[in-house]
Amino acid sequence: MKRKLGAVVAIASIVLAACGGGTGGGDKIKIGGGFALTGDESALDLPAANGAKLAVKEINAAGGVLGKQIDFIVHDSQYKMDVTAQTAKQFIEEDKVQAMIGYTDTDSVLAAGPTIQAAGIPFITVGATSPKIPSQVGDVMFLACFGDNVQAAAGAEYALAKFGKNAYLLSDKGVEYTTLLGAYFKARFVEAGGTIVLEDVYDDDATDFSAQIAKIKALPAQPDFYYVAAMPYNIGPLVKQMRDAGLTGPIVGGDGYDTPDLVSVAGAAANNVFFTTHALMDSTGGTDGIKKFIAAYTTEYGHAPENAFAALGYDTVYLLVDAIKRAGSMDAKALKSAIEATNGFAGITGAITFAANSHVPQKGVTIIDVENQAFTLGAEVVPEKVPAP
Repeated sequence: MKRKLGAVVAIASIVLAACGGGTGGGDKIKIGGGFALTGDESALDLPAANGAKLAVKEINAAGGVLGKQIDFIVHDSQYKMDVTAQTAKQFIEEDKVQAMIGYTDTDSVLAAGPTIQAAGIPFITVGATSPKIPSQVGDVMFLACFGDNVQAAAGAEYALAKFGKNAYLLSDKGVEYTTLLGAYFKARFVEAGGTIVLEDVYDDDATDFSAQIAKIKALPAQPDFYYVAAMPYNIGPLVKQMRDAGLTGPIVGGDGYDTPDLVSVAGAAANNVFFTTHALMDSTGGTDGIKKFIAAYTTEYGHAPENAFAALGYDTVYLLVDAIKRAGSMDAKALKSAIEATNGFAGITGAITFAANSHVPQKGVTIIDVENQAFTLGAEVVPEKVPAP
């Protein structure tokens, strides 16, 4: 698995100070937020952090939780795994956080997770979708989002029914998220009766996809669709290059596509692209909860939410606070048990329930259809069968 390394430089930190709370640490509840506010993953992490901060502001304005205000402490991981590991230590050793949320990618969670696990602090990832994370990190680790096996199965079943049984599969080989997503897609697609006519990979830092495209064009017949497991910083250029080469068929993928960069980079080439994600961020066609969130986010930041990860950040804070209320304290063991007992929590990205012995929530999947360079609702899907993690 590829790691993006870099020197530990000045780490940007933000503290959403408690308003009206006491000055001592005992008068506040300290929650850590790990996010790549800068770097390649910031297209997803920055909106997630903003959504989380908005939730904290609302909760504090309403009186806080357990009679205390929340100090939300955010450190910028820069999407560098050594910085991520360093900030994890900072959260525990210096900030003394009592609970932890954050990150939209699996590699970052795996870099921070061991330190959080060793401290026994409950940790909910906002958008890292590997269903393997809880077993890899430990028993304090939870997901607020569906697993990659769920969204890959949803994408496979949707594409098989809508486009056909012959698919091309391309995956970024340097990131945990994309390698798992591609593998889960293949498993469910083939099991459901589909055929992978060609499978290929590319390097995470690739900017030229001509070698992969040449192989596709050399096929005796084009597949019914192209499934591409890509990160947000790659998908715009990749889609544009595929379209420029004359590959006009449907392109299908996962929530790494859920970034304005898809359309801003690919332009009209982004049409006929379909991807699985957590919610449709639409002020007219979205749910009432999404509409309310969009209005609040726009008021707070001066623009609409960039993607569904903003809503996931918002949901994660409310999910954690719901568990804190039910736990009745910030005792780590009591809080962990309360999170595990979550049943039907009404998040704006969908209801969240943790089944027995599972720290990955049961949630449905939204499929986005890009039409006229705009994200529209393709379908809401609960897959018939999901590959094992």
